[in-house]
Amino acid sequence: MDATPAPRPGPAPLLIACALGIEHLALRTGDRSGAPGAMTVLRTGMGPRNAERAVSGALGKEPLRDAAVLATGFCAGLAPGMHPGDLVVAEETRDARGSTPCTGTGLLVKELVRAVPGRTVHTGPLTGSDHVVRGHERGDLLATGAIAVDMESAATLHSAVRAGRRPVAAVRVVVDAPQHELVRIGTVRGGISAFRVLRAVLPAFFEWHRSSLLPRR
Repeated sequence: MDATPAPRPGPAPLLIACALGIEHLALRTGDRSGAPGAMTVLRTGMGPRNAERAVSGALGKEPLRDAAVLATGFCAGLAPGMHPGDLVVAEETRDARGSTPCTGTGLLVKELVRAVPGRTVHTGPLTGSDHVVRGHERGDLLATGAIAVDMESAATLHSAVRAGRRPVAAVRVVVDAPQHELVRIGTVRGGISAFRVLRAVLPAFFEWHRSSLLPRR
């Protein structure tokens, strides 16, 4: 009797991680027409510990065990000339444990320019913090070479690669910058602008996922 060939593994799913309810709302209401069949938008909660706990838990179970992971949401810009609504594509994420290189940075830049025409896209290191960074701390972090800071991306990507080999990336929308500090997200023009940009970027994430896939193990 002939042996039946084993089914070929399907593509790895996509896990998009964000921290805040307003970020989750933007991603939930964005254009999902090109979404992969297996996609999860995970709200991790605020801060690196929550991000690490949520991402590790999600990747420890099927069907996300081999998922590509993309960290997104809002960030604080560090470099002069940044404005709310600008995009940051991380070349690497950094925290006290070291750095995590990102996958497909050039492709993400290209697709984001297409998805959100007219918006400036910055590339460089994205650093992590366990608190909201303001004032002189911005200059200190800029001096390390980082172009933006947030609280979850570094922990998200560190947890992802610790759980196994996979594509990882981080894309953030600048919600405040050295000349445009915000007190509350969503109550001023910069926050609204960043929300609209985050809603528009999903097609770029889906194209990155298609182009960066690893076969399931």
